[in-house]
Amino acid sequence: MSTILEKISIYAADKEHCDRLMMADSKKSLTYKEGWELIRKIAGHLRNMSELPEKSAIMAYCTQDCAYVASVFAIQLAGFIAVPIEKGASEARIAEISADSKASMIIGNKKANTGILPFMDLKTVYDIDPSEALTDPVFPELDDVAEYLFSTGTTGKSKGIVITHRNNVAIAENIGLNTEMKSGNIELIPMPLSHSHGIRTVYSNTYYGNGCVFSNGVLMAKAFYNLLDTYKCTAIDMAPSILSALFQLTDDTLGEYKDQLDYIELGSAPLVEEDKKRLCKLLPKTRLYNFYGSTESGRTCALNFNDGVERPQCIGHPSKNAEFIFVDKEHNKIEATRENPGFIATGGPQNMKEYLNAPDLTAQASDGKYIYTNDLGFRDAEGFVYCLGREDDVINCAGIKISPDEIESVARKFEGVADCAVVPAPDNIQGQVPKLFIAVDGTEDSFDLDGYRQFLKKELDGNKVPKIIEFIDEIPRTSNGKLQRKKLINR
Repeated sequence: MSTILEKISIYAADKEHCDRLMMADSKKSLTYKEGWELIRKIAGHLRNMSELPEKSAIMAYCTQDCAYVASVFAIQLAGFIAVPIEKGASEARIAEISADSKASMIIGNKKANTGILPFMDLKTVYDIDPSEALTDPVFPELDDVAEYLFSTGTTGKSKGIVITHRNNVAIAENIGLNTEMKSGNIELIPMPLSHSHGIRTVYSNTYYGNGCVFSNGVLMAKAFYNLLDTYKCTAIDMAPSILSALFQLTDDTLGEYKDQLDYIELGSAPLVEEDKKRLCKLLPKTRLYNFYGSTESGRTCALNFNDGVERPQCIGHPSKNAEFIFVDKEHNKIEATRENPGFIATGGPQNMKEYLNAPDLTAQASDGKYIYTNDLGFRDAEGFVYCLGREDDVINCAGIKISPDEIESVARKFEGVADCAVVPAPDNIQGQVPKLFIAVDGTEDSFDLDGYRQFLKKELDGNKVPKIIEFIDEIPRTSNGKLQRKKLINR
């Protein structure tokens, strides 16, 4: 098994492959030969900086372009540990992650230069003297640490997840095989490249010798479609929130690419049912994948939801490298069913090494073989895995487990509902009942609440009809579109 860096070096040296696109952004494009030369130059420059301790961490502030991605690869090639930092990170967050990772320097744009650490401006990487390039690089071992990926810290202090090169290869295979990635694939990535989902899509394409194109989101829709046209991209990787924004900004324009797009992959948050159906209608021949996984255990399951079969709450078949089991609260393996779901646990080489500086937290999440989650699920007779939601989110109504996603997919169909979320609310008779929060277009007074209640009664089973409906200005979500239910439960 070769590391991703070794694969890149092989493609760069191959006469038939070296001139293929490796990566591009709105201002720059690099072939595999050019990309590898840039990586070696940055790596050599870093190695020549005598103040950097061996195998220390180097923070990379995301600028969503080729220079940033090349720097992440270069940090790893030089024998250091990459620590991606999201664009717009505050000085306080940079300082927190710097302290946790014991970082020795930071690479990024001028906004990243807080004065805490030695700084290197990404704008200068193309000007590094070629004589500094590593001429005979020593590749990292598979079990060497490649990166620390920090969670967004929306429910408290962020966690550092320790990822090895072996982990990244396993995840690259999970992505490539699940999507049936073809040789010559060029994938447009508007996902933040500091986030595990986006950077892992880069790793997968480069592992298989394919191309990546980086877009700074989709708010500049014209630029997004220009990249799609210029590089004739055959795939897109995006979060559900990005897809929703694209629909709002450009209506059904994506459908004009139905003969160009081989597949689209989505992940990092659940996909809105209406957006799912709309995408299927616009791209009838395109494979559309919804990925399940986490930073700790990446891309472990995928479902092509454009195969003509509706499977509510299904997350697909396990990936090549992933093993799924279902356990009780004591982590004992059980035979899970829809009526008696178990907690999802995943095993395989994609599992993280550990949490950084947190042995107790690591022991709670993993026994060395499996990563344990709070997601309740089961597997059916055909081998499809279903996820009903997190334990705290699933509503236990008179002993019956109800998934909030199931109610939300219906609740947001009513005219005037901009967004919604369902949480469990205590009930003296049934234990818990569904409580629905809605954000509406316009004013609360203009919203037909009586008509809405009648609609919900008609469309949902009796025990799934929300007993409480509350208006809210905005449904709390992370930057990747994930619902922050705890903020609503504690409201």
